[in-house]
Amino acid sequence: MRKHARSFGVLSAGLAAFAGLAAFAAYAGWAFFEGSKVGAGWAGLFSAWPFLLAGVLTVAVVIVLFVRLAFYSERHGYDERADLDKR
Repeated sequence: MRKHARSFGVLSAGLAAFAGLAAFAAYAGWAFFEGSKVGAGWAGLFSAWPFLLAGVLTVAVVIVLFVRLAFYSERHGYDERADLDKR
């Protein structure tokens, strides 16, 4: 019985993820087609590209730095448990 409950949980999680992805894809498609009708359309977005790229680059650099910091601290033993339980 327990084996079936686990497979049901995995199946329901997979279906929920698929439904969420489908909902996001539907919303993104709607936003894409409706966005072409607003203001200057897609031609008006060209001035925003430098800001978008700067934001993406900044987020990528911050993520890389945090991941490097995590690996550095793990390799040099900073993540070891401080024996506070032995008091």
